[in-house]
Amino acid sequence: MRLLLLLFAVFTFFAATAQSPDNTFVRDQYTKTEIMIPMRDGIKLFTSIYTPKDTTKKYPILLKRTPYSCSPYGADQYVGGFQNMHLAKEGYIFVFQDVRGRYMSEGEFVDVRPYQPKNNPAPPVAPKKKGKKDNTPAPAPVIDEATDTYDAVEWLINNLPNDNGNVGVYGISYPGFYSTMAILADHPAIKAVSPQAPVTDWFIGDDFHHNGAFFMMDAFSFYSGFGLPRPQPTTQGNPGFSEWNTPDNYDFYLKAGALRNFNEKYLHNKVPFWNELLQHPNYDDWWKARNPRPHLKNIRPAVMTVGGHFDAEDCFGAWNLYKAIEQQNRPDVSNRIVMGPWVHGGWARGKGDRLGNVVFNTATSEHYAKEIEFPFFEYYLKGKGSLPLSDATIFETGSNTWTSYPQWPPANTTSVKYYLGAAGNLSTQPGNATAFEEFVSDPAHPVPYTEDVHLRRTREYMTDDQRFAARRPDVLTYSTAVLTEDLTVTGPIMAELLVATTGTDADWVVKVIDVFPDTLSTVENGTPMGGYQMLVRGEIMRGRYRNSFEQPEAFTPNTVASVNFELPDVAHTFKKGHKLMIQVQSSWFPLADRNPQQFVNIYECTDADFIKATHRVMHGSAIRFLVKKGNN
Repeated sequence: MRLLLLLFAVFTFFAATAQSPDNTFVRDQYTKTEIMIPMRDGIKLFTSIYTPKDTTKKYPILLKRTPYSCSPYGADQYVGGFQNMHLAKEGYIFVFQDVRGRYMSEGEFVDVRPYQPKNNPAPPVAPKKKGKKDNTPAPAPVIDEATDTYDAVEWLINNLPNDNGNVGVYGISYPGFYSTMAILADHPAIKAVSPQAPVTDWFIGDDFHHNGAFFMMDAFSFYSGFGLPRPQPTTQGNPGFSEWNTPDNYDFYLKAGALRNFNEKYLHNKVPFWNELLQHPNYDDWWKARNPRPHLKNIRPAVMTVGGHFDAEDCFGAWNLYKAIEQQNRPDVSNRIVMGPWVHGGWARGKGDRLGNVVFNTATSEHYAKEIEFPFFEYYLKGKGSLPLSDATIFETGSNTWTSYPQWPPANTTSVKYYLGAAGNLSTQPGNATAFEEFVSDPAHPVPYTEDVHLRRTREYMTDDQRFAARRPDVLTYSTAVLTEDLTVTGPIMAELLVATTGTDADWVVKVIDVFPDTLSTVENGTPMGGYQMLVRGEIMRGRYRNSFEQPEAFTPNTVASVNFELPDVAHTFKKGHKLMIQVQSSWFPLADRNPQQFVNIYECTDADFIKATHRVMHGSAIRFLVKKGNN
């Protein structure tokens, strides 16, 4: 029965897509062709091209390279619509390409393939032979995603009729990584690039690790299908793991036990990247090679990085890609950041007017498509209009307003520390630095990331009510008095903890929470909003990396140590009548894997290695915010 319902749902979806107004528009106004574009090493990449039927004009090219398939396949099969139909109706050549080794493209796929900094993106010139007897073959060209982008763009501008010689590149998530590689391709025709929720650093803050803590639930769910080998070109993807036998992810991952069990029980050693990942528990050269940020220097195209405040996957990547370009390039380089109240890719789907129980009171996604993305590409690829965008276009949650700044973080801020004090008080005044709260952390009963029972990781947890966590004895809660004026925080948040543990390792989770007034009578999705504890930002730090991600260190039991780490940036107003709350805990399950609380290799340890530990948080601990001047 479930299979029949699934098949019916799939059929209904494609039937609706085929008959949608956007699909009809694309069919009426665009001609689709499919071609294999050769790369410099002879490998050919499958490419779908949608060209306007009106051939009286020249059009710029918008390119998206993806590992997720540029389906539907077949020259008579059209997409249901483009990401931004404002661009489609104005006229662009849309190009979609399966990256090397994925779906219908030839070659071998490599996850976040390392950029080759010494490699010239331009096609290599064949060396002259020394003589008739010199039959030494030329060395194979070095390839990466930047060279593949360069070669694709070079072919497109030389072979497509009616292109105007300008290329824009965009993409969300993994395609956001390939957009970053388009910056490094350095092709003169690439004039504008928009990495959106870009995969940037899979150890420090994106997707599968946060400050060294393994985000097990996302990694397993994703790689159980995506990570399976694809020996030959195909139009079909691999299905992911499905034998959950429970509707409860907390239950499933707790029973699965230590990470080493996943291969034996579920993956059966069939996912190469999972195996590689587990062989690199620390931030070594293997991880560093997959971080493009150090190479983003002397860039030429205009860049607009886009992300979501509530992106559970690549919020880090958006903020930090922008910052890397800003810090490593001339002031006149065109570099912008756009952040809205969105989940992963939320600006490209849905209204963007709410997340879970939290309402933003405006259709932010449509505003982005029409007023931000559309004029960006129009200006840089067609020379049309003006570009009124500031360096930072940021939606400020809480006040629910779009704001603009000439730089990010904004200049008009003051650094303010809120100290974790006695009796759960949160104050700008330091307390007795030798005093503390303590709690027992038990890996057999980790703190859940959400109150509800779900199988798949929710998007809404990023704004979920945290009252369930505040009631647990292994979660410390600190709160200000009721605010007498608005408090607006903009920029990164620094956790500056002083802690001790009876074990030799521990994770530290800090959550920044907006507590709504108790008197609020609003009900959202059946949830009373009076006293609602909205998660504004949360982050985890694996304690062994407190001094170095490259060289982990054990804690000395019962000895106070500093654990300092950065939470991704926010732009949020805690309104008058609300409270600012901080929660500190030592597990966030099953978002992050459990720490055995011993200094052992977590990827190789057994179930027997997990022990209880008592953790202390000293009153000298503080959370540092950048507060807008005039409301601190």
